[in-house]
Order: sequence, then structure tokens, then C-alpha cells
Amino acid sequence: MNQDGNKTIYVFIDASNLWQAQKAKGRFFDYEKLPAYLKEKFSGGKIKVFYYTAYPADGTRSYSIDSKHKFFTFLKKGLGFAVIKKELKRIHIAEGNGDAIKEKGNMDVEITIDALHHIDKYDIAVLFSGDADFLALVSYLKNRDREVYVFSSKNNISQELRTGGNGYFDVLDIEADIWGRDLKFRDKNS
Repeated sequence: MNQDGNKTIYVFIDASNLWQAQKAKGRFFDYEKLPAYLKEKFSGGKIKVFYYTAYPADGTRSYSIDSKHKFFTFLKKGLGFAVIKKELKRIHIAEGNGDAIKEKGNMDVEITIDALHHIDKYDIAVLFSGDADFLALVSYLKNRDREVYVFSSKNNISQELRTGGNGYFDVLDIEADIWGRDLKFRDKNS
């Protein structure tokens, strides 16, 4: 940690939260550019990026999810990210007009465990999430002399988390070249 005046940065990305920002922006995030951007922004020397996501089970979609798995492989092997993923949990719910299926893939516990497990390895924690549940983690890290910065979007950030860290950044307002290609939505009929 903090060798030669450079700080070590650990980045924890809640993919579902960042996905909401990407939809609002209408563009994909360029994950190749993210580490350099964060190192420059926070005067970092070393950086480690964790990417947390849940994905649909095979056979639950009318389209192939192979591209999702290729993307996860690119993040892991191509960019050196730690990719933590799990299958979406399918919950059957009885409703007045029949049964429905709700899918959940919350990764808050996994993010928290990793942030705490690696606490002695970093000076700065960068959290890409807007979930108020992370306020306890942010407070804990700050009380252990870690700087904590939160990235989310104004459409998807809790007031508590926005003001709880050392700084908040709206990803939709980032003017640096970290945005990739335009986001195209899948045709609902396919």
C-alpha cells in the first residue's frame, strides 16, 4: 500500500447499478479506459477492479446469453478484473392472475465481503453503486482510514450514500473519454 507516494485503489463495481447509468446515458461504459481514468483522478499507483454481476440461467431467455459470458471472460482475461458472478435467483410469486417469476441477483454481500477481506491492501475504495445499504460499509472503511469514493448516477443514488463517502461522482457527468459505443436495445419481439 501507498508505496512511493502512489495510492493503491480497489474498485468495486455493482454491474446492475452501473447498467442503469449506461441505459440513462445511452452508451456502454468503456471498461478498458476505466483503470487509467481512476488512477489519474485519485493519483493511484496500483489498481484492482472487481466486477459483480448476476446473469440469467440457461434456457430462461428467448435469446442467447453467450455474449454475456464472452464479456465476463474479456473483463477477466483481457483486462485482469476479478469477475464475481452468480446465476439470477428465480422466485415464484403467486399473484391474483396467476403465478409470476421474479429474478433477483443482489451482489451487496459479495461486494462487502471483498471490500473487508482486502482492506489492508488498498488506500482508496471506489464503489460503483447507489444502494443505501452500502452506507455501513462506507462508514466502516472511512473509520479504518480508507478514502471512499462513490460513483453512480443522479437517477440511481441514495442521498445517504451520496453524502457518506469522501466524494460522490455522477457517472453521467463524467466528461473524460470513458464512454464506449452507443447502447442498442434488443427488439422485444426477438
